[in-house]
Amino acid sequence: MSLVDTEIFNRLKAVGDHNGTLDNIAEVALLLAQMSLRENGFKRYYDELELISSDMSQASVGVKTLVDQIKSLHDVIYSQHGYHGDVVSYNDTQNANLMRVIDRRKGLPVSLGILVIHAARSQGWNIAGLNFPGHFLLRLSKSGEHAIINPFDDARLMLVDELNQLLKSVYGSNIKLSREFIKTASDRDILIRLQNNIKTRALQEGDRKRAIEVLVSMNLIIPINIDILSELALLESDQGNYQRAIKRLESFLETNLKALDRVRIMALKDKLKQNLN
Repeated sequence: MSLVDTEIFNRLKAVGDHNGTLDNIAEVALLLAQMSLRENGFKRYYDELELISSDMSQASVGVKTLVDQIKSLHDVIYSQHGYHGDVVSYNDTQNANLMRVIDRRKGLPVSLGILVIHAARSQGWNIAGLNFPGHFLLRLSKSGEHAIINPFDDARLMLVDELNQLLKSVYGSNIKLSREFIKTASDRDILIRLQNNIKTRALQEGDRKRAIEVLVSMNLIIPINIDILSELALLESDQGNYQRAIKRLESFLETNLKALDRVRIMALKDKLKQNLN
């Protein structure tokens, strides 16, 4: 059974109203996926998450070290459930929709990373996404030790030399690994990174209606993000929906009296209003 639009909207809005780590990042990713696959049954995909958790409970018996944790994640997600990074059709938007990732058993680093996070947290393990440039990675932590793994490559442990090579592929040969490149990402940031993949591809294909739908979902998850709100309002106004865009900006200003960059939103609202005259 699929979820109706109002239920999806309300559950995503509850995420935006909630502070801290999400209870189940993968479940929220499924809600985002259903926004574009409304005919799909939600329970079937949720059952896959439950099965992953159950299989992890069996695989993690006797696990004591970070190396043991990595092996369990590899065995369950990649060997047992058959997920892998899509190196052939990397830019396919299906790779960023968790329902389609589950169907096809392949995806982007961030979508596979969400499944790995779900699996690890089901066992109470300390795992977080990293805002690493150009490639989404994960960090497992235990008793003061840390390990960085690559969800796109079967949860493989990343060595320092490999991280440096990844950095150089983005910034050039003069860059060196530092703490700023391995800062943790919030669960919301991870979901925004997931949705941004879909939005970017929609804009590249000239599908502004699809881009607006994705931005609406992003705005629900992080309603105080000025960049997302501004981009959404501008796209809506470009489509001729000035009143909707203005109302969205006014609603933000009314409910976020102390928000940073209010001046920017007020200026955008005034600019859009001028176009109505």
